Amino acid sequence: MAEKVLVTGGGGYIGSHCVVELIEAGYHPVVVDNFSNAVRGEGDVPESIRRIEKFLDTSIEFHELDLLDQPGLEKLFKKHSFSAVMHFAGLKAVGESVEQPLRYYRVNLTASMNLLEVMQAHKVHNLVFSSSATVYGDPQRLPIDEQHPVGGCTNPYGQSKYFIEEIIKDHCKAEKDWNAMLLRYFNPIGAHSSGLIGEDPQGIPNNLLPYVAQVAVGRRECLSVYGNDYDTLDGTGVRDYIHVVDLAKGHIAALKKLKDGCGCKVYNLGTGTGYSVLQMVKAMEKASGKEIKYKIAPRREGDIASCYADPRLADKELGWKAKFDLERMCEDLWRWQSKNPTGFSDGTAS
Repeated sequence: MAEKVLVTGGGGYIGSHCVVELIEAGYHPVVVDNFSNAVRGEGDVPESIRRIEKFLDTSIEFHELDLLDQPGLEKLFKKHSFSAVMHFAGLKAVGESVEQPLRYYRVNLTASMNLLEVMQAHKVHNLVFSSSATVYGDPQRLPIDEQHPVGGCTNPYGQSKYFIEEIIKDHCKAEKDWNAMLLRYFNPIGAHSSGLIGEDPQGIPNNLLPYVAQVAVGRRECLSVYGNDYDTLDGTGVRDYIHVVDLAKGHIAALKKLKDGCGCKVYNLGTGTGYSVLQMVKAMEKASGKEIKYKIAPRREGDIASCYADPRLADKELGWKAKFDLERMCEDLWRWQSKNPTGFSDGTAS
């Protein structure tokens, strides 16, 4: 019988792509989401999950649940015997976290604490946690490996991820039968090759590539480039962009590694290559065949100049490395955006 894996926030961008990879790897995902960043489809199921069911010709168990609802979480764990949990649920916008720090700490920390407590009560001791390269703060050296100091975060979002990591580490020290994978993402972009699922931010996108894609498709007039006076090749911020499918496959590799009784481990999931904002704009112009208008705006509080990974540890210990190049990332992103000009609510791709 297939192992059941609970996927929190599984209706969102990264979570939904991981659901695809779980199914294709022979697991049985059970998805929970509170629709804070997922579009409600038919039957009160996230549209992303509904589409996955269609193109994989399968059915996926879904529960509308907020992890702040600990009794609801208890009820779910009583119903199922999970072999592991993939934890994606949480608030995730850097700029918004600077404006609403208390909300970010309350939601992200409380949700994670509730989840860990219920897992402990039901003897589910395997966890893959969706962390972030923001835990490294302003890099002291590049590329960033897993030994780079953490905790000097430049925004509350990054701080919340750092705090959750520390909670998980402490718990694994206290409970020797626990195994946890802390996966520090760099910048996920792209979409499933089908063009049926992708990133669909609710409201104005906080991340660069969804905004660029919406400008290319005519949904937004102009991109604001926040700062052109950084110490980089063209003055704009440099980031490590990774295809979301590569990222999802990294989660499957991490899930398999949990069986080794590995304790608590940390891995970077990135490509090891940094691209500037303006390089990404040009790459998307090439993929879409559209001119992408932009204007220079002041720097955003909490942003840093450059951040890119040293991903060799994941290659060595998980047998994982990113395979898709920048051109493929942008092509897949454009396929998703052009098929779904207003995101999941458009319905043209279904």
